[in-house]
Amino acid sequence: MNSKRRVLIISYYWPPSGGAGVQRWLKFVKYLREFGLEPVIYTPENPEFPSLDESLFKDIPEGIEIVRTPIWEPYRFYKKLIGAGKNERINAGFLSEKKRPGMAEKFSIWLRGNFFIPDARKFWIRPSVNFLVKYLAQKPVDAIVSTGPPHSMHMIALGVKKKTGIPWLADFRDPWTNIDFYHELMLSGWADKKHHRQELSVLKEADEVVVISRSMRTDFTGILNRDYTVITNGYDMDDVSNLETVPDKKFSISHIGTMVKTRNPEALWQALSKEAGQNPVFAANLELKLVGSVDYSVNESLDRAGLRQFVKLVSYLPHDEVVKVQQQSQVLLLLINDTPNAKVILPGKFFEYMASRRPILCIGPKDGDAARVIAETGSGMVVEKDDALGLQQAVQELFSRFLSGDTGMKSHNIGNYSRRELTAALAGRLNHIIR
Repeated sequence: MNSKRRVLIISYYWPPSGGAGVQRWLKFVKYLREFGLEPVIYTPENPEFPSLDESLFKDIPEGIEIVRTPIWEPYRFYKKLIGAGKNERINAGFLSEKKRPGMAEKFSIWLRGNFFIPDARKFWIRPSVNFLVKYLAQKPVDAIVSTGPPHSMHMIALGVKKKTGIPWLADFRDPWTNIDFYHELMLSGWADKKHHRQELSVLKEADEVVVISRSMRTDFTGILNRDYTVITNGYDMDDVSNLETVPDKKFSISHIGTMVKTRNPEALWQALSKEAGQNPVFAANLELKLVGSVDYSVNESLDRAGLRQFVKLVSYLPHDEVVKVQQQSQVLLLLINDTPNAKVILPGKFFEYMASRRPILCIGPKDGDAARVIAETGSGMVVEKDDALGLQQAVQELFSRFLSGDTGMKSHNIGNYSRRELTAALAGRLNHIIR
């Protein structure tokens, strides 16, 4: 007989989904059994994933129960509206790879913000609540977890909580109304109020709310003053250890993940261009690796800076290949979105960057959460986005270290960010709310 407490996890992203959204709860699930909790996954049967990564299946524990039901999403209509092929994948975060957004794309954004509240997965909320209430009557659980975005997952959990009273932990991987693109949704006053009303209902009704950074906790406290638990993202030792990698021979500066227009580091491109023009040795060694989708505005900036010859574009890599690129790179580029919530942003990939023990060049606020962790762990340097001189000096210092062969980082205190340690903290919060 299984004596572990059962926990139902409501997540839109689950393998074969690739990208950042799946990593956090895939890794929690991987280790939950070690802390006396048996995870049960509830996820869509036919979701619209931005990317696929079958290499992630290896992290799913053997024998885990995965419950799937169909979801209807308006993406077929959306693709027809913007002229995309039916097999094209929808980019997240307002990224346009090939062109400036046209009127049809702008209209679709307005439609999404004002009618698909909280998001385009809203049509899965009511069917999921009805299904899960019946399912849980037959197969009880001790707690429910919802992870968002998409925040429709929280609305499903809220509906189930109201009907069953089962303790509920809401996990926010990103903010809701304070997310960096919220102001781009072209919201009416009515829609804005509804987003805020739903957000507040989740914060009020959840027995536990988990956020990924201290600044996010501060932001949520401004919405509702209650206790919030900070559990950051992290790295998995199984992913980063025992890899046979050799550092790149070139001075490779690598960015992993989607590069949207708000992450476009124009001052860095100018600094690299200036250094390449002044230093033939630098120009002979420079390589820019951009792994992931890149917004058209970034490509335009690279062209203006005359850096195209140094750029290596890789549209997508499976996660295990991404980890190799991180460990091979001479410098890892961490770009914090140039948005009002910049201080809150603590990207999941950052912790794998840190575990690779390669120098991190972070471009973002020096008083943000990412800067704090970099200082705490000694894993890199932080330069403000408009500090052209500071960026050129940072590039010169990193290149000098590359030429001398001193490219490793003696990071410290990174064990606190291992997925196993973070899962222990999560299990503690779940056990706290289970009656």
